[in-house]
Amino acid sequence: MDYAVLTGVVLVSGVVFALIAQWRDWRPPLWIAIAVGVGVRVLIMYTSAIDTWQPVDFVNSFKPAGEAVLNRQDPVLGSNGGWHFLPTIPYVYGILLWLGIPWEYAGRLVTVVADIALIPLVAKLAGGPRASLRALQYALNPLALLVASVHGQVEPVALAFGVAAFVVARGPGDPDRHGVTMTVREAIAAIDVRKAFTFQAAELPDYRRALWAGLLMGLALCAKSWPIWLIPGMLLLLPNFRARLIGLAATGVPPVFFLLTLPIFAGTSLADIPRVMEVMSDIRPIVGEWGWTAVLVDGEWTLHSAYAKIGTYLIYATVLAVCWMWRRADPVDLTTAILLAFMVVTPRLGAQYLLWFMPFLVARPTRFAWPAIIGTSLWAAIGYLWMTQSWQIWNDWHPNWARASILLLPVLALALPWARRISTTAPTPPARPLSVTSESDTADVTG
Repeated sequence: MDYAVLTGVVLVSGVVFALIAQWRDWRPPLWIAIAVGVGVRVLIMYTSAIDTWQPVDFVNSFKPAGEAVLNRQDPVLGSNGGWHFLPTIPYVYGILLWLGIPWEYAGRLVTVVADIALIPLVAKLAGGPRASLRALQYALNPLALLVASVHGQVEPVALAFGVAAFVVARGPGDPDRHGVTMTVREAIAAIDVRKAFTFQAAELPDYRRALWAGLLMGLALCAKSWPIWLIPGMLLLLPNFRARLIGLAATGVPPVFFLLTLPIFAGTSLADIPRVMEVMSDIRPIVGEWGWTAVLVDGEWTLHSAYAKIGTYLIYATVLAVCWMWRRADPVDLTTAILLAFMVVTPRLGAQYLLWFMPFLVARPTRFAWPAIIGTSLWAAIGYLWMTQSWQIWNDWHPNWARASILLLPVLALALPWARRISTTAPTPPARPLSVTSESDTADVTG
């Protein structure tokens, strides 16, 4: 990477400035945070675009997907499996390439714009008097700058839609919300199927909010598949069972739409759609880049189905445990816990995955938030900035770099919102009778 020093100076300066802002409790106007975010992202995007080094997947996977759309070919099959998600982002790539924008800029423009949109969204997610401070801190987040402006990975796109879904689902009012309020016994005793599925005219505003939140979450799933982990938190932010049902149904609409319209927009034949779905569902068991598998395979990329299978089961068990432990927490805190716990136990990870929890942790920081932010950003920056100086450096240092990630696992575990496992915000008493399946039917937030 030719501009590693300049990029590193920008990243370090941003972290220092964000910490000073935290210390001095600066609360600048939101437009200043957005302007700062635009400035640093555009600068790093420009230097990355003119760099002689380009990320391998950015050139060999993402670009062919965009070119396939431009040539009326299926982006999944046309990229030889390099793109194994829904075609939504390749459609945008194709449009930008059609406009004549060079790929080095076009591919990053998608992610930079999405990451800029996340700045005010983080402010909305945080709410309260420090909302603009949180926006500024995300604007200067070093990992976000690396993923969006250097790598061009599409995590910011998924996050922009996902965080927007949270903001819409939560709606106006106090940004602090309660989680599940009923015990399992109370929930079973209160089941009334007829009332649960009886939609009420007075709840129409709730249904509209649920519809838009679900559609936004569905668009997040169109960018990548991992936002499925955001769905529980979004649903809990909706006020009752009926709204959650609408939100869940709406989440499935955009993915189904983009899948079924492949023959129209991408020229995919109907006979090829099963092949496309097979490629999208195929996840190669690559391990060795991060965490416990990196230690077991000496930091070497390798295909290991046993470790991948164990890791998958470990993820499911951990997420279920986290959902139970944080069921009474604010849904944003629940989501932060899910994403951080995922990073601790996952058998495979690219540096861009670490961005998943950043908007949520920045919006509602915990005691160990900054050690987690700085630690993961430093680890990723070593890979992006220093190890890309030459293939020799990459080959020589990759094993040590991958194994060193094990040191971050306890930091990420400490960064979980342990002190906020039970929300102290009481649910608002309903102004009208609601279904007994609604969490608003009880004021018990501790039972």
